[in-house]
Amino acid sequence: MNIGVIIPLVIFLVLIFIIGLWSSKKVESPTGGFLQDYFLGGRELGGFVLAMTMVATYGSASSFLGGPGTAYTMGFGWVLLAMTQVVTGYFILLVLGKKFSILARKYNAITLIDFLKVRYNSSVVVLLAAISMIIFLFSAMTAQWVGGGRLIESLTGVQYTTALFIFAISVLVYVVIGGFRAVAVTDAVQGAVMVIGTLILLIAVIIAGGGVPNIIQDLLAENPRLLTPYGNEGNLSAAYVSSFWILVGVGVVGLPQMAVRAMSYKNTRSMHRALVIGTIVTGFIMLNMHLIGIFARPILPGVEIADSVIPLVTLKVLPAWLAGIVLAAPLAAIMSTVDSLLILVSSSIVKDVYINYIKPDASEKSIKRLSFGVTTLLGSIVFLLALDPPDLLIFLNLFAFGGLEAAFIWPVVLGLYWSYGNKYGAIASMLTGIISYIALHFYNEAYGNLFGMHTVVLPVILSLLAYVACSLLIKKTKYIF
Repeated sequence: MNIGVIIPLVIFLVLIFIIGLWSSKKVESPTGGFLQDYFLGGRELGGFVLAMTMVATYGSASSFLGGPGTAYTMGFGWVLLAMTQVVTGYFILLVLGKKFSILARKYNAITLIDFLKVRYNSSVVVLLAAISMIIFLFSAMTAQWVGGGRLIESLTGVQYTTALFIFAISVLVYVVIGGFRAVAVTDAVQGAVMVIGTLILLIAVIIAGGGVPNIIQDLLAENPRLLTPYGNEGNLSAAYVSSFWILVGVGVVGLPQMAVRAMSYKNTRSMHRALVIGTIVTGFIMLNMHLIGIFARPILPGVEIADSVIPLVTLKVLPAWLAGIVLAAPLAAIMSTVDSLLILVSSSIVKDVYINYIKPDASEKSIKRLSFGVTTLLGSIVFLLALDPPDLLIFLNLFAFGGLEAAFIWPVVLGLYWSYGNKYGAIASMLTGIISYIALHFYNEAYGNLFGMHTVVLPVILSLLAYVACSLLIKKTKYIF
């Protein structure tokens, strides 16, 4: 156990805990009611905090462990593919932006499902949305929990189960007591840590490798395919790379954990500032982390578990105390995604199911108690699911992303901008997206990607056709916004 590495991480966790305590004081005397403050931060996020909470939520175990690990395995082709994520924050705020925030305030919507409930006036849409969110977000949360456990395991030398328990307790404490405000403020801190940490590590890796030209020559000598856009085995086709942009670029508009942030900003100026800051920071972090992954290959050859490349290379090229500070970046990325997903699933159960359909007249005291309890229970369930981890976190995370996008993108986007969209279209779109995505996922796992494209593309197209056709053919009505 390297004490020099652990001390900076402990200081980081203590800081996060203090932020959670501060946030809990704000929740105790909320200006807009407990639900709005706990699950949406009182809609008071400024531009910088909004940008960083979006970046930190999107940057996860797959971005800081799985993505660089895959770049280590596949080469520059995966770096190119990863850079399609640069436009993520831009698309979310550009497409949803003002209209989504205005309607959310008009409808008094606290969650994405709140918006869908008012827009479509359908309990079927609400329940489908809640079920989809719970199923796919559990998959995403499990990936993050595993990433956090593996990171702490590699740093401390404790058993994976113990490391997973430490990570789970660290996250649950500040999320349960502080809610969305704790998530957003800690995301701002974690986002800043990510930017600084990735820059330091990239510079250190380049120096350790003898400079970029020397690293490129080493990679070329090992396998020239590592320097092509198609991967070390030629498995990244042009069709796959192009279609991947649907998953990590355009499609992110349909991710509930990202969409809810478009409800939470303070004013238009904050949104515009977040749009610029978020795009720049996302591009900076994604490029740095994936370059580190491939540049680490000559420095650290023969790594068996690709997801461990980042902690291993950090410990190799940096002194212990600095490694501890830098490794707070992937820990921050994982924690920031976990907390966002956890609070999102909790809000779906408490607000969208319990209050809407079980006990609409529940007192604020009982809602508060239930919110804390549900958040804790969810974290405990994910802990149990993460006890048997998969080999590559990134694919578990991307499975969850694709499922959420196939389910939500058209009910959200066309629900905002197409007045003839109705509940029949939304139901058909969600069912078509979910069923076709899961079926195609297993088909591709068994037989390879259909048409060479990423799994998410066809379900997104089919769900669009289902939305438009059923909205017009079953009952053509015009919605007044």
